[in-house]
Amino acid sequence: MHALSPVGWFKYLKREWLLYHLGDTRFRFMWDAPPDNEWVALDCETTGLNVRTDEIISIAAVRIVGNRVMTSERIELLVRPDRRVSAESVRVHQLREQDVAGGIAPEAALIQLMYFIGSRPLVGYYLEFDLAMIDRALFPLLGMGLPQPKNEVSAMYYDYKFRQLPQHRQDRNIDLRFATLMNDLELPMRQAHDALNDAIMAALAFIKLRQLLAVA
Repeated sequence: MHALSPVGWFKYLKREWLLYHLGDTRFRFMWDAPPDNEWVALDCETTGLNVRTDEIISIAAVRIVGNRVMTSERIELLVRPDRRVSAESVRVHQLREQDVAGGIAPEAALIQLMYFIGSRPLVGYYLEFDLAMIDRALFPLLGMGLPQPKNEVSAMYYDYKFRQLPQHRQDRNIDLRFATLMNDLELPMRQAHDALNDAIMAALAFIKLRQLLAVA
């Protein structure tokens, strides 16, 4: 093994510790070196907004290669929940109980998702919520959540807008709503609260913001 920096040693030891405690060794590939210049944008729809009690009913993910969203390389899964879909959530994502009754079991959906992601870093808009839902469902299988690096589009947008503010106005609030972000970046809006549409929009915003932050 080549000499590692202290940070490199920490990452190596953390990886080995996680692999040692991995509940299902079929998924060791998620700790492999990722393909160069590739990411996966993902999004979920759920029965509600409580990360402790609500469940995933739809998962979508799309691959990003360089500056391209590979819409032909995607997954879109309906997931059968154990609990009822609330009327409030139906008004948001339009997925009714009869729509998801024929979905696949959560574990089967998450296994498909893990194989699709591989070791690629993740991209999303308010990704923390989606990953909280995914990681809670994954814990019985893996004993941990998804290990890939995360890229939060709203944080990237905040950094981009903050750099544009005059120093004396850098305490100003920045509007991080998805529609505002997409409009400001001059990107096409798709119907929101559809998992695949949201994943594709997050991917487009990620690509644009990487370019803008690189030259800012």
